[in-house]
Amino acid sequence: MQVIRHYALAHPAPCALAIGNFDGMHLGHQTLLRELVRYAGLNNLASAVMTFEPHPREFFTPHHAPARLASLREKLEWCAELGVNHVFLVRFDQTFANISSQDFLQHVLIHSIRAQAVMVGEDFRFGAGRSGGVAQIAEAGIKLITLPEVLIETSNGHQRISSTAVRNALAAGELSVAQRLLGRNYSISGTVVRGQQLGRQLGYPTANVHMRHERPALTGVYAVKLDGMPGVANLGVRPTLAGIPKLSLEVHLFDFNGDLYQRHVHVEFLHKLRDEIKFADLSALKAQIAQDVAAAQAYFSR
Repeated sequence: MQVIRHYALAHPAPCALAIGNFDGMHLGHQTLLRELVRYAGLNNLASAVMTFEPHPREFFTPHHAPARLASLREKLEWCAELGVNHVFLVRFDQTFANISSQDFLQHVLIHSIRAQAVMVGEDFRFGAGRSGGVAQIAEAGIKLITLPEVLIETSNGHQRISSTAVRNALAAGELSVAQRLLGRNYSISGTVVRGQQLGRQLGYPTANVHMRHERPALTGVYAVKLDGMPGVANLGVRPTLAGIPKLSLEVHLFDFNGDLYQRHVHVEFLHKLRDEIKFADLSALKAQIAQDVAAAQAYFSR
């Protein structure tokens, strides 16, 4: 898969294009991109995705933007797995935000990206002030393919699959609901880096996974798998420790003695054990870690 950061210089082949943030790559996103790849193949087109970094809401309202469900690397990995040929990675800044809907259609989609078909959700908006809609795409002579909402059945009826629904489920600790919306366990990937070695001093060595974003969709203590290996993880700011709070993801693996430093790993979140707690001292913290390990092991034994 080719990642294109400067669409104006790309000179790509004619393509079928999907546009969106694709945060978390839930089942709705996956349905759209599978249809994109299928349509492109049937019509002798390249399959392409246009996505944005940062998320537009992070640009306009950084303090009120939604929690990130995935890093850019994870998003690109999922696009590659689904068979997408090209990803146009657009830097979302003031210059891009000021492009009118007409210029976006003519100069970006038609002349630069050479989109023959565009696949978007029914509520898609674009251009400065969100002035453009799906009707303008069709009027510009681009084949417009809209997909209906993707729903799952719940105890309260049918629920629309969306990134917001995934965030809400994760924030509430409802990992089974998030799993149904995503079609897989929620996970965070990153590189294992050296930490303060406190876990090792307490008798529970941890893999410290470098986080790409500072506002995760969930926090707390969880039963997890790191590249398939069972363990227990703490994701949060470690309130018991003195100093400036800093987000960290620390994973203690059961019966593992290898070296994971500088390895890129995937951590799957399977079951929430508890929220983060501030303890009076390290002895109390160590006792709680022992209980967390036991609870996670009990979860896996079930």
